[in-house]
Amino acid sequence: MNTDSSNTEGIPTPIRMGLLGTAALGASLVLLAWHGSDRGPEDPETPFPVADATEALMDTRLPMQVNDRVEQWVRRFLGSHRESFEEYLVREGLYGGLIRDRLRQRDMPEELLYLAMIESGFSPTATSPMAASGVWQFMGPTARAYGLTVDGWVDERRDPVRATDAALDYLEELYAKFDSWYLAAAAYNAGPGRVQQALRRSGLSEGGDERLYWEVIEHLPPETRQYVPKLLAAALLAEQAEHFGFDVERSLPYLFDQVLVPAGTTLVRVASILDMEPSLMRELNPHLIRGATPPDRSYLVRVPMGESQKVVFALSADRS
Repeated sequence: MNTDSSNTEGIPTPIRMGLLGTAALGASLVLLAWHGSDRGPEDPETPFPVADATEALMDTRLPMQVNDRVEQWVRRFLGSHRESFEEYLVREGLYGGLIRDRLRQRDMPEELLYLAMIESGFSPTATSPMAASGVWQFMGPTARAYGLTVDGWVDERRDPVRATDAALDYLEELYAKFDSWYLAAAAYNAGPGRVQQALRRSGLSEGGDERLYWEVIEHLPPETRQYVPKLLAAALLAEQAEHFGFDVERSLPYLFDQVLVPAGTTLVRVASILDMEPSLMRELNPHLIRGATPPDRSYLVRVPMGESQKVVFALSADRS
């Protein structure tokens, strides 16, 4: 994407800085080899200051248990995956505030933010080989079950606002079922049925203790055995980024106004009204998968802050 400043003239700085450089992320984030079992050639062998950072996070709602599995992922993120992890820290600035606010409103652990990091690298356009999509990597049936629209015009799995609300609904439901955030995270990845099966195979009837995840881990699918260690490593490093030597400038937040536009309005038309690149309108509205609003109803489109009235006046003139 062309990031020349002339292409973003008139767009408020928070929108411009937050969106530039995100469009090319896509499926490559999900296809990254997150779950390899061997230490990469660039992963550090020397000790790292995990203990000090963990002590600083003792008051978190999500227990920060560190063991060999977690340390393996810490080393990987500090070594062979460092460049990717730095990119995720940058993009955390785009959606991190939005997700944290909603976690606080529900009195859920803020560290669950990092589920989105390990799922998609905070990319609303990420798509997995299994056709999971969006920041929270919903499959189509699960997305619809939690109230998201997935059709030929709108895919709300790619909407960072709507998908976050749906993901937190799901996580709350899983926590109510297992009474453990670790088991809830495992169930988010593998499905609640597989976690229940793992508990039964381990001779356990129910959750209720974070330590149970480690007791049932060998009865979980291979990817899910890595899921909670990966989550804990990501949270540990991201919450104490400077402690671990990361020096990144996070993107400015995803901020927007909304304007109700007629059915079938194209993002290209809205972009032309605002004298901005169409790609930036697509990044504000990643859920409009055809680059236009549905043909059968009026629809709320996201525009840079302070620009909604300009769109209203121009589209009204089009109809007159």
